[in-house]
Amino acid sequence: MRCVGACYRQTKGLKGYSRRVISVVIPTQDTERLLIPALAALVPGAAAGVVREVLLVDGGARSTIEDIADAAGCEYLRGPADSGARLRQGAAAARAPWLLFLEPCGLLQEGWAREVRNFTDQAERNGTTERRAATFRLALDGFGVAPRLKEAAAVARHALTGRPRPEQGLLIHRRLYEALGGHGPGAHAAKRLLARVGRGRLVLLRSQMLLPED
Repeated sequence: MRCVGACYRQTKGLKGYSRRVISVVIPTQDTERLLIPALAALVPGAAAGVVREVLLVDGGARSTIEDIADAAGCEYLRGPADSGARLRQGAAAARAPWLLFLEPCGLLQEGWAREVRNFTDQAERNGTTERRAATFRLALDGFGVAPRLKEAAAVARHALTGRPRPEQGLLIHRRLYEALGGHGPGAHAAKRLLARVGRGRLVLLRSQMLLPED
């Protein structure tokens, strides 16, 4: 667990690792069981010099999340029960130019760090940081035909509406986030922000976000 923070410290002074582009914001609330594997999936990003910090914004009553944050080298923020307010609090505290909003139930899959780096680098080269955001392709944790059909339906829904599930994550530059007004209050704040991003600005990355099957 300590590797999320330790990888940052070990690569901080190495050539090519000086520009860590993303802050990861995860709202938590009594989600200890889900959080540990989600943080483990972030280790490749820390080792590759992509992740600057991971902020856990907790609205739960127990102190377990704070213990996990300390063990993993993450930033711990005590937040309100309102999930939208916690997301906004995490964004305000983040220090990197790019924000990656994740849910504790999601597991980033192989290759995500390289693709995030490529996406952010291209957006900055082309001057489209305020016109492009990204989300991950949905993968469901299950065997058989049913999960694959649901994945295909999710891709089709994204193509038609441009609105992925909030659990698929959102990678967005701070300037675009602030121009859109950030997260509002309420349980559906992440969904409403995705709607404001809109299909014309949202890129579906090839790398996957593994979510529990419904």
